[in-house]
Amino acid sequence: MNPAPSIVFFTTASGAGYGLLFWLGVLRAFGLVPPAPALGILALLIALALITAGLLSSLKHLGRPERAWRALSQWRSSWLSREGVAAIATYVPAGLFLLALVAESPALATLTGLLAAAGAVVTTWATGMIYASLRPVRQWHHPMVPWGYLLFGAFCGAALLAALAAFWGGGQPPAVLAALLGGAAIALKRAYWDSIDAPKPKEAPSIESATGLGRIGATRPLDPPHTEQNWLLREMGFRVARAHRMKLRAVTLAGFAMATVLALLALPLPGAWPALLLVPAAAAALAAMLVERWLMFAEATHTVTLFYTGEA
Repeated sequence: MNPAPSIVFFTTASGAGYGLLFWLGVLRAFGLVPPAPALGILALLIALALITAGLLSSLKHLGRPERAWRALSQWRSSWLSREGVAAIATYVPAGLFLLALVAESPALATLTGLLAAAGAVVTTWATGMIYASLRPVRQWHHPMVPWGYLLFGAFCGAALLAALAAFWGGGQPPAVLAALLGGAAIALKRAYWDSIDAPKPKEAPSIESATGLGRIGATRPLDPPHTEQNWLLREMGFRVARAHRMKLRAVTLAGFAMATVLALLALPLPGAWPALLLVPAAAAALAAMLVERWLMFAEATHTVTLFYTGEA
């Protein structure tokens, strides 16, 4: 499918923002990051900026952004609606968390931080389920997709928090998390790619099942439904060349590995010195996520292309 820059940015920025919000709320509650209000306020403002920028970017992808509010009413059946409701609801404890940090109220900061962390998990899961619930796209309708959204968001969030906390001399706990989650991200992404690259099962959609002509035998289209490029082919029929796909996969894994190694190398360093490694580690994680998100869309194939090429 054609990767829209607005959605690629949305899934990367909001995932990292919710990951940072989650780890800030949880690690601060357990005393695993410096309790300095300035650190908490800065990290929270960056998290909210990433989340808000991502959500605003997603609105640009809509044909009629001014009607986006109507999607919130379908939360009983739509993951997109649930994501919107959860995202808006998460702003409430996150805003109270910020006020508690400014007022230097530890008890209120702990409570609201944990509530904001819970909202971050729910919202990120809903985002992943938007894609995992789409049966016509086999690369998205996959059990690893929503878990990947949670894992990648947590990885980027931990890397960001480690980089920030390092300036206060307390980046080790989130750096350990970033290293562990980076390794897990590499393992999950390799397993996911192996899965979608495997031969399609016999029950997978085909031109024979789509046309109902399978009882006759192998089927292929004699002529395309359209004589020129149309919206479906431009958006749903986009394909990334195998050579490019493999290079981008390598770039993604290299970025994850770089962030993981830098986080590990920063662990024994004293004081604020880990920041010299944790800042580029966070940058590498975010850059790799941009490539991974673009590839997530570029590798997806919609079953509608069966009617054009006989393959999906």
